[in-house]
Amino acid sequence: MRITDRLHAHRPTFSFEFFPPKSDDGVEALLATVGTLQALDPAFVSVTYGAGGSTRRRTVEVAKRIKSELGIEVVAHVTCSGATVDEQRALLHDLEDAGIDNVLALRGDPPKGQDAFSAITDGFRYASDLVALCEREFDFCVGAACYPEKHPEAATFHADLDALEIKVNAGARFLVTQLFFDNRVYTEFVARVRARGITVPVIPGVMPITSYDQIERFTAMIGATIPPGLRTELDARRDEPEAIAELGVAYATVQALELLDAGAPGIHFYTLNKSPATRAVVSAITAARFAAARV
Repeated sequence: MRITDRLHAHRPTFSFEFFPPKSDDGVEALLATVGTLQALDPAFVSVTYGAGGSTRRRTVEVAKRIKSELGIEVVAHVTCSGATVDEQRALLHDLEDAGIDNVLALRGDPPKGQDAFSAITDGFRYASDLVALCEREFDFCVGAACYPEKHPEAATFHADLDALEIKVNAGARFLVTQLFFDNRVYTEFVARVRARGITVPVIPGVMPITSYDQIERFTAMIGATIPPGLRTELDARRDEPEAIAELGVAYATVQALELLDAGAPGIHFYTLNKSPATRAVVSAITAARFAAARV
């Protein structure tokens, strides 16, 4: 089922992102983790693609098995990294043959050890080129990424929106944001996107914080900011891992409820291949909305 159809048929939607493990045992463990989320009726599960195309085989394998064995809709990430245009076509045909209807077309991160992205010979330089290939030669529902706090490499917000508009015009049917922690960032970003005439769904990405050091690395890497109040509470619990996780679940729950109340089509959770925190957040959201409906 196409993601755009899922978004129209089910409001709100919940979706979850995973990355392919490196070993066969890891794949089995991941499938078990994804299986624990079935009861939450996810709109889709997305499977990432490593820098430089390093997890291509695993991405396809995991996407296929989630779809065929668990019956959950899948969005397979595809990137420009480390693949020629012909190799991209072969990958897309493989996904198509496996019954995958949805892809998230991304430029991709630089390969490990490199500071800047560089297209290989006969490869794509921009995500919009990959979106256009998917739209021109295949029948996927194509999604793209967006950055509420601006892509780290974009010179200005205006330039970043220019690039986003090109991706949508090339055929992107839905957008998934990078993670953020201040909901005003999302609402202001959506307002700027709509002012550009971009009408596709914009799904906010939320990450329940489970580790102080980990969230420090993530936010530094993608240019996301932590609001001062949340920063204070995290610092106060820095040496208490369980307290950090409890705060992370509570904050993500409040954040997601506010986003849904503000009209977000759903929530996309960055799980880091772990289900407990995400399950706790979705369960709390469900309980809160059920309680509110009874009032």
